Amino acid sequence: MQTNFTHEFLATQQGQRINNILRKCVHCGFCNATCPTHQITGDELDGPRGRIYLLKEMFEGSDTTKATLDHLDGCLTCLNCETTCPSGVEFGELAEIGKQALDKKQLRGWVARLKRRLICEIFPYPKRFAWAYRVGQWLGLTPGNMKNTKYTVPSYAFNHNRVILLRGCVQSVAAPQINEKLQQLLGKLEVEGVMHEHVTCCGAIHHHNGMPEQALSIIKSNIDHWWPAIEQGCSAIIMTASGCGSMVKNYGRLLAHDPEYADKASKITNLTKDVSEFLSPQPLKKNTVKNLKVAFQGPCTLQHEQKLNGVVEKILSDAGYQLVSFKDGHLCCGSAGSYSLLQPAMAKRLRKNKLDNIEQQRPDIIATANIGCLLHLQQGTTRPVQHWLELVSLQNQ
Repeated sequence: MQTNFTHEFLATQQGQRINNILRKCVHCGFCNATCPTHQITGDELDGPRGRIYLLKEMFEGSDTTKATLDHLDGCLTCLNCETTCPSGVEFGELAEIGKQALDKKQLRGWVARLKRRLICEIFPYPKRFAWAYRVGQWLGLTPGNMKNTKYTVPSYAFNHNRVILLRGCVQSVAAPQINEKLQQLLGKLEVEGVMHEHVTCCGAIHHHNGMPEQALSIIKSNIDHWWPAIEQGCSAIIMTASGCGSMVKNYGRLLAHDPEYADKASKITNLTKDVSEFLSPQPLKKNTVKNLKVAFQGPCTLQHEQKLNGVVEKILSDAGYQLVSFKDGHLCCGSAGSYSLLQPAMAKRLRKNKLDNIEQQRPDIIATANIGCLLHLQQGTTRPVQHWLELVSLQNQ
């Protein structure tokens, strides 16, 4: 793609990066074919290629309107386009920079700004979110019954192998049994799971909702809390929510130019693993119910950002489950972090499409790998929706 940036713009690190990303684009349009929003609206500006043009014009100095903001806000940042792109355009990073630039222009109305502020003030903090979640249940807006967040894990003998676990903000409130299950599996492997009480949110909520400086503050705090355990030899940082895993794997990129944290953040990125990466080599116990049909909804953060498509499916298949495939399994379910709260109409339509395709296979269970997808899907179906981790057990060691 031809660009026409000023010398002053290109003299900055960010300007050079934007120029490098844009110049990779060859206008082929393959990305539109796998973009969930473009498939629904048919609008060129609701696809990656159109959004790239809007961002290019903005960075070249053209007037930016509310329409530009709306088309970019409509992006799920599912990164399906990156999986499809033959030229390797890093659309997610470009959209991230563009949205942060648009946030500074104050084009949103006060209601939209308030929504984002409330999301950032409530969701990353388990005590606040627990209160909001109970209110949502009372109003019938949130699924299921909130579990007791104080769970116990049996005592195990450890072989001094330790890993770091992320407690999680939403997950620790809405589905704490996921962390409990992981601790039980780690115990059988004689691996100690270290979960720091003060590390809850990965920083993604602030990062994706117009508060990048607050996100960096959370990220640095997380690194500071984790670093003593890393210095003591923790072998990995294990993520049960693929959205959190994607965010933590980006710590190195986000702090690459920070002289104090760059090396530490790079180390964090290299140590971080999705739980499927960690457990895939382990011997699994066969499930006792033969021919139990499972539809695995692979979150975009697992499929397209972490490139771990097929890993969970193999684990479940090896455990004896009958995996059923369904149409458009590569498309987003509509959750996309806080997208379902900010763009509810599109999110519900995407969820309906996803569940309609799954329903054709009539599975016994729908499994997923991210708390946001899990809660979003639960609100659209009566079939049980669980984290895949809850379906597997290890053979006795």
